[in-house]
Amino acid sequence: MESITQLFDGLWHDYSQRLCPSAAQIQRLLTEDATLLNDHIALRTFGLPKCGLAVVAAPFIALGYQPQDKYHFSAKKLYAEYFMHPNPSLPKVFISELQLGGCSAELQLAVRSLLDQVNDDYFRQPDFIHGGRPWELDFATYQFLVAESEYAAWVAAHGFGANHFTVSINQLEQFTCLDEVNHLLRHNQFVINQAGGEIKGDSAVMLEQSATMADEVGVSFRDGVHNIPGGFYEFAKRYPQSNGELYTGFVTASADKIFESTNR
Repeated sequence: MESITQLFDGLWHDYSQRLCPSAAQIQRLLTEDATLLNDHIALRTFGLPKCGLAVVAAPFIALGYQPQDKYHFSAKKLYAEYFMHPNPSLPKVFISELQLGGCSAELQLAVRSLLDQVNDDYFRQPDFIHGGRPWELDFATYQFLVAESEYAAWVAAHGFGANHFTVSINQLEQFTCLDEVNHLLRHNQFVINQAGGEIKGDSAVMLEQSATMADEVGVSFRDGVHNIPGGFYEFAKRYPQSNGELYTGFVTASADKIFESTNR
């Protein structure tokens, strides 16, 4: 079994090398004296028994993570849960899955044909969650999936890995609000996700979030390499609850717009 350190090191390496190469530059812009604290990471999958949310969560649960709350995104046909570790310094883990029953028969067939290429044993290895794409895919299928579900197309093209890491703004001294962080990012030529407003949420819901738009990355398809949206970087500021402890959950309306960071 991988240790927690090995698991997150593997996820970060895959994310920063393959999915979001700009992550290292953003880290350099925001890092102060201490290492950046990661609020949460997010993973995507298809809602099938072979690779569904429970399968993706298993490596984290084996290392002490516990389920916390459930979220439904009906327009995007997504279901999600988040997980926390008893050690509060470890990142929260937000896992979503596409509920295929709500999708067209053609999309369901396309997704199942991808999964049919992969042996069940593959998903029993804990490092599969940062193993990339275990199936072959042609660009026409990707384009077909994009037309119905950007989320389905993303998972089909990239496979498994963190679609984003999230800087906790609460630990920073130089920046106390997301406006300041977004201004710095724009000054350095990063594009900020504008869906639902540049800052999603507020102090009333005890969570504010913003995100870059996903890096365009070259992905190998059966018929050549194409540049498509990969991973993005998120930024979160949490507010204290009535008991004085920081809110640890997520806000469905905000998360719904964060998903759109991987839209073209």
